[in-house]
Amino acid sequence: MSEAGTSEAGTSEAGTSEAGTSEAGTSEAGTSEAGTSEAGTCEQGRVLWSPPADVLGRTRIGDYLRWLERERSLRFADYASLWRWSVDDLPAFWASVWDYFQVRGRRGGTVLADDAMPGARWFPGARLNYAEQMLADLPAEGPVVVARSQTREPVELTAAQLRAEVARARAGLARLGVGPGDRVAAYLPNIPETLVLLLATASLGAVFSSCAPEFGTRSVVDRWSQIEPKVLVAVDGYRYGAKDIDRTDELAAVRAALPSLEHVVVVPYLSEDAARRIPEASGWADLLAGPDPGEPEFEPVAFDHPLYLLYSSGTTGLPKPIVHGHGGILLEHLKTLALHFDLGPGDRFFWFSTTGWMMWNVVVSGLLVGATVVLVDGNPAQPDLGYLWRLADECGVTFFGTSAPFLMSCRRAGLRPAEVADLSRIRVLGSTGAPLPPEGFGWVYENVNPTLLLQSFSGGTDLCTGFVGGSPLLPVYAGELSCACLGAAVAAYDPAGHPVVGQLGELVLERPMPSMPVGFWGDQDGSRYRAAYFADFPGVWRHGDWVEITPRGTCVITGRSDATLKRGGVRMGTAEFYSVVDGFPEIADSLVVHLENPRPGRAGADASGGRAAADAGEELLLFVVLAEGTDLDDDLRRRLAADLRRQLSPRHVPDEIVAVRAIPRTLSGKKLEVPVKRILEGRPVEEAASTGALSDPGALAAFEAYARNRHGASE
Repeated sequence: MSEAGTSEAGTSEAGTSEAGTSEAGTSEAGTSEAGTSEAGTCEQGRVLWSPPADVLGRTRIGDYLRWLERERSLRFADYASLWRWSVDDLPAFWASVWDYFQVRGRRGGTVLADDAMPGARWFPGARLNYAEQMLADLPAEGPVVVARSQTREPVELTAAQLRAEVARARAGLARLGVGPGDRVAAYLPNIPETLVLLLATASLGAVFSSCAPEFGTRSVVDRWSQIEPKVLVAVDGYRYGAKDIDRTDELAAVRAALPSLEHVVVVPYLSEDAARRIPEASGWADLLAGPDPGEPEFEPVAFDHPLYLLYSSGTTGLPKPIVHGHGGILLEHLKTLALHFDLGPGDRFFWFSTTGWMMWNVVVSGLLVGATVVLVDGNPAQPDLGYLWRLADECGVTFFGTSAPFLMSCRRAGLRPAEVADLSRIRVLGSTGAPLPPEGFGWVYENVNPTLLLQSFSGGTDLCTGFVGGSPLLPVYAGELSCACLGAAVAAYDPAGHPVVGQLGELVLERPMPSMPVGFWGDQDGSRYRAAYFADFPGVWRHGDWVEITPRGTCVITGRSDATLKRGGVRMGTAEFYSVVDGFPEIADSLVVHLENPRPGRAGADASGGRAAADAGEELLLFVVLAEGTDLDDDLRRRLAADLRRQLSPRHVPDEIVAVRAIPRTLSGKKLEVPVKRILEGRPVEEAASTGALSDPGALAAFEAYARNRHGASE
């Protein structure tokens, strides 16, 4: 996921940003006009929403502030001062999160035994269990899980039903010999059984790992061969839109490639006789069979005991198995979901995700704050782009989460969601997966709900959270993220490691967070972990995003720093490039790549192409997917070049524009900018990207052919 910001950024002695207020009515939290919206415009920085005057009385962060004053004698005038305290006094802040949310378990006396990065040691004396907290404070009435699927009929579970399912699944896993530290693998979609399996696994102190069933065999084996699971739970297939997808062959191949597996359990999702069709496999009903175990039990574990394994994208090399601990995920998700997303009892929390993306882990944690979680499995555009919006109406969603590419697809299609569904209950809309451009912000306020709080949220699988996003206490500015999240010491660094404001820099974290990885599975000496995040700025987490922290403290993410366009020594993010190109109705999708060493004989475009002589030896390539019925003719090329020059700069004008069938994306919708660049530089496809982790593996073929032609022409 990648989509810090806060006010008076960079004015402290340490060079970190001062978090969170802006000029628009937030010097005292909640003093602006209630729910104001000026959505007719989409210029970057335009205020589209402001906190209501009574924001402190109606939000969970307001209640937290009153608790801090009552229980800790701490008073904060605004978000900026609260954020500053949260990063300056990490032990006091994270202890307050534990106490305010009444985390079950033993806290111990020490909060942060060592604040070095890497190696920070949080709550060394604590004993707790994530699953116990998840099931502790659920509402007694109504469903706590609402599930919709294009494969089967709707499913809803009450708190009592969910607890009973978890208790039975826990007993079933114990019968299979699963205990603390064992790995349980889930080849499952976003359905209640996956949530039940996660909680049952965690309750035993075992370690959960999921892959969406659309992942190809190689991608699954690349991940799970590193962690050697004992039990695999999988579906036989699923329906994606109107098409049945059988996965029994893939399941057999995965099973054969993992000698550590002792048991395979099949959830009959596509067909009722699934378990009988798979040799030596038992069914989900068998796992849940047996005497009634009563209420679920929970194994107390250390704060950093492994809870689940998430994986890097797998677009290059073997995906890194990222170990997340019980305590870090528990505290981080409590903070994010309640104090930033403002979720609590009575809310229905939805974020469209597969089980292969970290947002699934965030969604199911909605149970921690008493919200009902809405799980959806299927094609989000089937039968049309209005499907998820109608589903939100049907399920009473109050927090609607999605990806920026989905929102922009709706905009390009001319969809007006408020005309196809009643979306008045949506209080908050979350966007992640890519930067949301200003016009995307404007489209949401014009076409979804003019009074909602739009939170563009950015972080990563690495921390299983976002560390820049929004707050109910702060305005929404078009194209900008409102603040650094509480407890996240965000800054932008120049190449020399100095904090910068008002210019592009590397997004870094200057202090540890509890949900930073426990480590990478199998990385005994920690070398892979250190190389991944701490090689460039020792003792500081480099995340890999390119960010600008504005003077007012908001934040603009411009893309991955390893995909940054650097023409003539000037760094340019890809997000603003896409904002212009994707605004053309003739363009359905696009991808831009900058090559530092293009093929010989390319001296660069002439002045009409916009490239200076100083840029010779570099090449900017734009790949576009054309809308149906559109040709890439000279007129479209000229208009693209003119708009890029006018809206951005002459350096943004591409040397070549190439039409392709599809832009390669991961299953969570991220563009493969860096792998494509490596392919164009001559790297074989199988080394540059893991095709099984892509939504359309065939999309790379055009880039491979283009690279072959490039290199052939230069020989």
